[in-house]
Amino acid sequence: MPASPSEPTSRNDFLDATAPRRLVSPAPVASLTARGSAGEGPDALTIGKRIRHRRKSRGQTLDAVAQRVGISPSALSLIETGRREARVSTLGAIAAALETELAEFLSADAPSRRAKLEIELERAQRSAEFSELGIGPVRTGPRLPLDALESLVALHQALAAVKAERDTTPEHARRANADLRARMRASDNYFPEIEQAADALLRRIDHEGGPLTRFGVTRIAEVMGFTLHTVSDLPASTRTVTDLAGHRIFLPAADGAEQRTLALAALGHIALGHRPPGSYAEFLAQRVEVNYFAAATLVPERWAVEFLQQAKLRKDIEIEDLRDHFLVSNEMAAHRFTNLATRHLQIPVHFTRINEYGVIYKAYSNDGVQFPTDPSGSVEGQRVCRYWTSRQVFEQADWSASYQQYTDTPTGTYWCTAAASRGEREATSVAVGTPYEHVKWFRGRGTPHRGTSRCPDPRCCSTPPAELAERWAGLSWPSARVQSNLLAALPAGAFPGVDETEVLEFLDRQPRDR
Repeated sequence: MPASPSEPTSRNDFLDATAPRRLVSPAPVASLTARGSAGEGPDALTIGKRIRHRRKSRGQTLDAVAQRVGISPSALSLIETGRREARVSTLGAIAAALETELAEFLSADAPSRRAKLEIELERAQRSAEFSELGIGPVRTGPRLPLDALESLVALHQALAAVKAERDTTPEHARRANADLRARMRASDNYFPEIEQAADALLRRIDHEGGPLTRFGVTRIAEVMGFTLHTVSDLPASTRTVTDLAGHRIFLPAADGAEQRTLALAALGHIALGHRPPGSYAEFLAQRVEVNYFAAATLVPERWAVEFLQQAKLRKDIEIEDLRDHFLVSNEMAAHRFTNLATRHLQIPVHFTRINEYGVIYKAYSNDGVQFPTDPSGSVEGQRVCRYWTSRQVFEQADWSASYQQYTDTPTGTYWCTAAASRGEREATSVAVGTPYEHVKWFRGRGTPHRGTSRCPDPRCCSTPPAELAERWAGLSWPSARVQSNLLAALPAGAFPGVDETEVLEFLDRQPRDR
């Protein structure tokens, strides 16, 4: 469907229409934009350097040019140093004042080798990584000798290489996971900017509530300037592939619910203004953000909050009801509940997704529950207590029914509801819980199931009974199944684990008239 005159007709138009926006990730849009890269066009720093180069080559002062443009000399100085992004109209006026074409300022290339080095140094000194060092920046300018400038740029490049090597270690990945979870806990796992971005798109397509259909997702893609295409040969290392040049998103052949989720997650990168991640931490944060965006679009805050508030009034909150009302997966419904429960219902919660052996894949909490952690503070890959609800659900005959249980722990008593399912590769469970004092709002609070967990005390479930241990002392030697991913370095590149050659060959095979 063609866009109406009031609708954005390109990716850039869409981003302008939805500004301002902020990200959950460690580096907000402003700092990511400052990096710049080949093929993305000039950033504010490069434009400023080109303006300054042109002004000085003509022997004109800041005061003289600023007066002709109609701005203050300090404002022009901020533009030249890249600390302020100028409007196109202002750039046009500057170009006229300097008797040149606007296109001269919009080139992505630095005007000289020295300017290129100055841009690289200033970018490095404005990065979050440099700020963490607690070292004052070196001021660039004509008084800084060229050889000193070259050495400083080389030093920052060497530091970046060391950081990239460090970022490929499993320990760094675990710490990044722990840091991300801490940010989620601090915000109660609720991010209003992403909620607003999702709501703005739903209003654009006049969504009136209820389940968002595949047609609705297609309409969202259209107003953002993209088309959706299902293919059978999507690269195995990818969930989706986005062709930014042709504004096409390629999806795997999957059921309707999964396709809607994958399409919205891919569109989330565009809606949230993501750039290729500069670190593994940014990659993780962006993954969380786009998954949140997809959930906020499929289970919209405007209707989900009212739905949950009515259930709370009836003291009948049930995750399965949220799942069925919006036709999403049980995991998405559980995730979405954690987004909204504390902010809108004043209920602290925790969430886990584990396999049948108790290994944690995902976890979140703001209710004081104590997850097992490694020395870095990460919980992913750790094993939860065998007496927790999320593991006890596997003991039930009917996995299709939700299972509730009260569990006494060292940090208090928690009520949890869990559901298990068997996938293609393994069985997993998804559980949502809350402290005992908040269970009055939930259906299933009358469950007769009780459990006691003394973890992290090893005598709870990780140490065998004394009699059994004594009987087999020195008579057993198990061979551990070591997961290779715990020992190997993380895959290199902006998108860990993705075979970029395979992706580009896939895009090359796609007909351009799709």
